[in-house]
Amino acid sequence: MLAASELILNPTGSIYHLNLLPDQIADTIFFVGDPDRVAKVSKHFDKMEHQVQKREFITHTGELGGRRLTVISTGIGPDNIDIVMNELDALVNIDLKTRTVKENLTSLNIVRIGTSGSLAADIPVDSFVVSAFGLGLDNLLHYYDYPASPREEMLRQAFTSFAAGIGTNLDPIAAEADHGLIKRFGKNMRRGITLTCPGFYGPQGRRLRLGSTISSSFFEKIGDFSFEGHRVTNFEMETSAILGLARMLGHHATACNGIIANRITGEFSKNPKQTEERLIAEVLSLVL
Repeated sequence: MLAASELILNPTGSIYHLNLLPDQIADTIFFVGDPDRVAKVSKHFDKMEHQVQKREFITHTGELGGRRLTVISTGIGPDNIDIVMNELDALVNIDLKTRTVKENLTSLNIVRIGTSGSLAADIPVDSFVVSAFGLGLDNLLHYYDYPASPREEMLRQAFTSFAAGIGTNLDPIAAEADHGLIKRFGKNMRRGITLTCPGFYGPQGRRLRLGSTISSSFFEKIGDFSFEGHRVTNFEMETSAILGLARMLGHHATACNGIIANRITGEFSKNPKQTEERLIAEVLSLVL
């Protein structure tokens, strides 16, 4: 039995941060960082069942073409992903009344619908990328006993050696996306490796009034790295945490990102909201 200090519930019996009950989520869940993006997804639903909000976590569950779906805002960063992934798993795999893990476990399908910065000159703004792998430059997965597969460990070692060779000290954890979800939702997108950072400025090599330990040569040389035909395609702040936690918990996950900045050419989308809307429409068109 899980202690009250470990599995924290609200007085209503709902899970602590998300404020959700088990029957308020579907088995296919879309993650969006921006709380305002939830309604941009759910406006396409044919029917709305639940609308719940607590803090930055907004959840809409409804139906599209007879398929039950959930969209939830995670907020920004891998720390929020830690909360969302663990609490969603608790909703389907822990009996909240008895505080015990269920004998028969449920696997969720989780797809991030996000925005990102390109790390390749030939991946232009307003295009779409699907993550085959996430490389976590944050520390979240270091707090778990992550069971890296041989391919993930090979990717980690290859990237660590490459980064050291260009003067950047990075030792990420690699997490692989679900092949079925990549094939389904990313069939019209570029596939690649997504770097997940714990911040937007210094951790992604941006320099305003402060410097960054991400060297300028990183952006000059990153295009030379590849693993099993996959290039490093984009920078963002959630994907590796989603993929890693999903795999440990027995769920399926990938990330679809609209490119709104190109860090190599210095460009930024002239209409990022339109790119966001196009990405949402593309992903939802592949649900059924």
